Amino acid sequence: MRASTGCQDAMEFPRFTFNPKEGIDNPALVISDDPEPDPSLVPRLYQLKCLEGQSFGFYLQVDQSSCSLEIRDVDPWSPAGHSGLRQGDRVLEINEKYVHNMDLHRVVRKIKSCGLHLFVLVLRREEYEQAVSLGLDMQTLAKASKGDRWSRPRLCHISRHPDHGLGMTIISVPGQKGQYVVSIATNSPAEKAGVRTGDKLIWINGVMVSTLTHSILSKTVKKNGDSVTVLVIDSESEFSYVRRKMPILPVLAECCSLPHSAKTMHLEKGSDGYGFLLRQEKLAGTRQIVHVLREVDVGSPAAGAGMEDGDLLLAVNGELVETMEHDDIVKKIRQSGDKVTLTSISIPGRDFYRKLGISALLFHDEWIFQDDTQQTISCCTKNLNETPLRNVEDTEEAASGLHSGTLTSQLPGRTFEAFL
Repeated sequence: MRASTGCQDAMEFPRFTFNPKEGIDNPALVISDDPEPDPSLVPRLYQLKCLEGQSFGFYLQVDQSSCSLEIRDVDPWSPAGHSGLRQGDRVLEINEKYVHNMDLHRVVRKIKSCGLHLFVLVLRREEYEQAVSLGLDMQTLAKASKGDRWSRPRLCHISRHPDHGLGMTIISVPGQKGQYVVSIATNSPAEKAGVRTGDKLIWINGVMVSTLTHSILSKTVKKNGDSVTVLVIDSESEFSYVRRKMPILPVLAECCSLPHSAKTMHLEKGSDGYGFLLRQEKLAGTRQIVHVLREVDVGSPAAGAGMEDGDLLLAVNGELVETMEHDDIVKKIRQSGDKVTLTSISIPGRDFYRKLGISALLFHDEWIFQDDTQQTISCCTKNLNETPLRNVEDTEEAASGLHSGTLTSQLPGRTFEAFL
């Protein structure tokens, strides 16, 4: 058979026929055909909500055969047990973030920084094995569960212009109590902060707007001085959340122009130590205990890493320490040897996130230990026969509190797991 393309030269193609009983006998078509997702393989979404100081109630480990993240040992009376998570479930997403085959330590940090709400997208063990056998792409399966035009909500901080204000008008949705959309002026502070005309307003300064009347909402915007922080979403994406029965929360959002951020510092011990003091103090006007970085020596490793006097310590080597006792934090720093990774934030920054009701580490992906192998060892039993740090100061008063879980690891090459 000769087929002309309209060019000077003609192309020769082998002749093939189609018989409905025999199928297609063109091997090229068969090779290039991608497997279609099995409609029965729909990932399951679970929402977990815990109380302050409570764990979610499951172990997360890496399945060595598939390198996937596997749910293990679900406590039946925990938030995980009540949600419907099962042992053997394979995790595809955490809080709408694709984590399949992501490093376990990084996933654990994401979960620990998400606060009291956790959304987990999983396939049952049998469904996962079937998807693997069919050669299906896990990320495609995860995206398909959301819909074609899904995007994350946006958490936007808007600074008021002295002459033009925020540049945002809040409009009530007719016939829908507690529902508001926004209209944005071109080149306004709101537009520059990431807000778009037609966005649905979900949350403002830590308060769900569905609980506010329009008059109270207007007063809230006016009385908040130089800035407001809003959670918004476009209408098509909102439909995706409504269809999946998911509340729209900051833990699911992408961050736009927030004024404060945590800082991660990698320190290597010098001849005089790290060059700072760690003090346990009470926040002014409160009874709250915090761990404060003080007396940063000029020219020290701490100063070189960007440490500032008065910053609050949030994490050591990727592990949250805000609720730990002072002596335990000192021990962790000493166990780290000659290198340590510290994550901190300023007091105004901590107050900002507390007012919003979210963790200061929620949008901070850098609180990662430089050497995951060393982190693995530091999480195990270790010989504590090390030189005491001159620059870590103990105090008589000790902080108390619960912390959400411990990361327990074995040596490289064995199974890693974390209780959450």
